[in-house]
Amino acid sequence: MTDKTIKVALAGAGAFGIKHLDGIRNIPGVEVISLVGRELDKTREVAAKYGVGHVTTELSESLALPELDAVILCTPTQMHAEQSVACLKAGKHVQVEIPLADSLAGAQAVVDLQKQTGLVAMCGHTRRFNPSHQYVHQRIQRGEFNIQQMDVQTYFFRRTNTNALGQPRSWTDHLLWHHAAHTVDLFAYQCNSPIVAAHAMQGPIHPNLGIAMDMSIQLKAASGALCTLSLSFNNDGPLGTFFRYIGDTATYIARYDDLFTGKDEKIDVSQVDVSMNGIELQDREFFAAIREGREPNASVGRVFDCYRVLHQLEQQLDQQG
Repeated sequence: MTDKTIKVALAGAGAFGIKHLDGIRNIPGVEVISLVGRELDKTREVAAKYGVGHVTTELSESLALPELDAVILCTPTQMHAEQSVACLKAGKHVQVEIPLADSLAGAQAVVDLQKQTGLVAMCGHTRRFNPSHQYVHQRIQRGEFNIQQMDVQTYFFRRTNTNALGQPRSWTDHLLWHHAAHTVDLFAYQCNSPIVAAHAMQGPIHPNLGIAMDMSIQLKAASGALCTLSLSFNNDGPLGTFFRYIGDTATYIARYDDLFTGKDEKIDVSQVDVSMNGIELQDREFFAAIREGREPNASVGRVFDCYRVLHQLEQQLDQQG
């Protein structure tokens, strides 16, 4: 489908769904034709703003549209695997936001079905696409830099169940299966080496949210590189994820799309790719893979090992009680 407009349904019209709608506006040859949301009135408002003609509360209604080519899922984590399977069974290419699943069995089901169908199935591991991390990746590929250690902090301040826009959530976010997934995958990807050892500890379970608010994870790649990841919902300070790459020839600090040397000198990453927006770049890769009939970067097969590691860590945490 080299020249044909790719017709897309987007499920989940919340904070992250809107980021995808904004990104897709910049990508030629793609049209969002259907929007799926939990609350019909709110979803209609978003659809009107972005010129989307079809609105529904049921993904199955979108999947039944004969002209539909692909789906982007920005729905609650617990629904990701089941909805990805539904899209593939309906013959639609699918990109599911991170995480692919909240269990190893769920991730495996999606990977197995992708292999059977041959459709493009991709997961939103955005760090692979952020220009800051791409810059480091390119230096690694050229043999100019090798990771010795990654030191990562993923910090939020959360006392209620709200999304990135401060709106109430219908589901509970999770440090391990959502936020740690970004770093576990990025570490193995940047080292170009599988994770061979993984350890985790967590703090007390929150009485209302039912999740750990603090977590510490250690990883080791087959290359010998180490990763230390600190995660917290209790941090009342700078929010987000901060990456320190310590290597054999340099130190880099990545803060979202900005990259600095270890001495806090800013590095220009504006020419690394066609956009500075990681979500847009992720979507561009998804649509390019569909057009070119190839496996995308961050395909469900390529990110699957991350979920094996998360499963292993979850088992450790369960044993700790």
